Amino acid sequence: MFPFSAVVGHDDLRLALLLNAVHPGIGGVLVRGEKGTAKSTIVRALAALLPELEISANCRFGCVPGTADCPDAPHDGVERRAAKLVELPVGATEDRLVGSLDLEKALTEGVRAFQPGLLAAAHRGVLYVDEVNLLHDHLVDLLLDAAAMGRAHVEREGVSVSHPSQFLLVGTMNPEEGELRPQLLDRFGLTVQVKAARDVGVRAEVIRRRLAYEADPVTFAAKWAHEDVALKQRIADAKAKLPEVSLPDGELRRIAAVCAAFEVDGMRADLVVARAATAHAAWRGASEVEESDVEAAVRLALPHRRRRDPFDEPGIEEQQLEDAMRQAAEHAEEQEDGPDDDGPGGGELPEPQESPRDAPKGNGNAPQERPAPEPSPAFKARMLEVPGVGEGAPGKRSRARARTGRVVRSSTVDGSGLHLVDTLTNAAPHQASRGRTGPGLLLTAADLRKAVREGKESNLVLFVVDASGSMAAQKRMSAVSGAVISLLRDAYQRRDKVGVVTFRGSQAEVALPPTTSVDAAATRLKKMRTGGRTPLADGLLKAHRVLEIERLRDSRKRPLVVLLTDGRATSSGLGGDPAKDALKVAGLLEQTAVVVVDCEQGHVRLGLAQKIAEALHGTCVRLDQLSADHLAGVVRAA
Repeated sequence: MFPFSAVVGHDDLRLALLLNAVHPGIGGVLVRGEKGTAKSTIVRALAALLPELEISANCRFGCVPGTADCPDAPHDGVERRAAKLVELPVGATEDRLVGSLDLEKALTEGVRAFQPGLLAAAHRGVLYVDEVNLLHDHLVDLLLDAAAMGRAHVEREGVSVSHPSQFLLVGTMNPEEGELRPQLLDRFGLTVQVKAARDVGVRAEVIRRRLAYEADPVTFAAKWAHEDVALKQRIADAKAKLPEVSLPDGELRRIAAVCAAFEVDGMRADLVVARAATAHAAWRGASEVEESDVEAAVRLALPHRRRRDPFDEPGIEEQQLEDAMRQAAEHAEEQEDGPDDDGPGGGELPEPQESPRDAPKGNGNAPQERPAPEPSPAFKARMLEVPGVGEGAPGKRSRARARTGRVVRSSTVDGSGLHLVDTLTNAAPHQASRGRTGPGLLLTAADLRKAVREGKESNLVLFVVDASGSMAAQKRMSAVSGAVISLLRDAYQRRDKVGVVTFRGSQAEVALPPTTSVDAAATRLKKMRTGGRTPLADGLLKAHRVLEIERLRDSRKRPLVVLLTDGRATSSGLGGDPAKDALKVAGLLEQTAVVVVDCEQGHVRLGLAQKIAEALHGTCVRLDQLSADHLAGVVRAA
């Protein structure tokens, strides 16, 4: 294993992991970064630095000696072992995570026994989830419950078990592959953004050390053993000192003021900052938390909690942090002098400074070609559901048969995997007639039952946006952009893949190839230019080609096309009549679920979008009716 001390750079990541090793109550670390930045290498190296554990002898759950609420209690004796790093694969099943009925004992001894899963193995150690943003939602829910309660509860297949499950949760992710659900994001105590160094000297040293490790791992590890041993001892010393570290009331007020200034939701941020600051003080060998400890904790604990929208950039501007710390100090001093007329805790809290990305920008408009205006305020979009039952990747949109969903029944024909309880139940009445005299069950092929699972799937949502001159009016394009942003946010929450096709001038273009990164879609939408003629036929044809390519990549992911247009067709790349060509091309999409958003405005309406919707065998809804309740009814009717 590559030594922890030998990793070049990544000081924030190293500090975040070490603080969690000192104080596991901080709540873990989320490592965000591009591929090839040693995220997995440094996390795996952490396990070697953790202090040895005293566990109850013959305890499958690694409990502290004397633990009474353990399925294996009472225990006899004490053992010592190293802390474990348990990896949760993205494709893990629910059985593998929480545990299941011990199949061997059930079949050979005829008894119900629990086989612990990864949550049990990770108790008092590290649970590492690589590509955590790609983890199936139903596994995320189980992970959240265990992380929040410190226990795992299993109620399945006739087994009822509750066991301790306290672990340091470490996840890595590449933001280009999609973002995390907000519920899971908030569970990580600290977050770190890692990037490959641009300094030539640093990059050269990274290559030098990696090549040396690959040439002779044993010699390389021995070279860094002294540094790792020193770090391990420092962690142990800091853990021992942690109970003695005090958090003065002035620093506590500073923490509360900074968290309030950045308007983070809930109180978890305040608690995490307090724990991280205390651990940082213990790491320094100090007996009292100081301002530098709070600042270090804020840098790691608040960036991901400021993110209220999937399209917000995570992080804290340096000037914002300096201003917030300064104003928090002033606020704390005022409180120490005594409350003002506003009562206890009165006084105005500091506000973070405006981020550069929020500052107004010049539009640089050209006479005939204009950037899209700022979108109207987004609304909450209700679910757009593809009709029927699919077999796509797990998500939260349309109904689907799933290999990893919840078991709803058993079957002799359909299903995936063995439905153990029904198999045993079906075989049990026949044991005497089959001549069973000892332990175990006698099974036949007729006894076998398959588990039928159902869940939700994610879909490909392809936005086809009319960006022509007839749509370029400031108010109209602003409303269109706001609608798309709302639907993109919904796609983010439902784990969908999204793509954007725009058409204007003489042709259509793929503004964004299908991706799971919806913030990339929002960025491309803001850069979209408008103006020119309306090549509606080419827009539909381009959408058809995008869907054909995606079907080759994944035939199970069902598409949903959302066409935003006023229905006018004034240009055609097919050489014929623009309107007739658009209706002809629409036939290529008649087997696809389509919702046409009619963007035509004014008292006199031509109803052209309605004709396009009929040709597509889809449903048409007016832009000013694009409310959550209306969308839900429209799409389900479609």
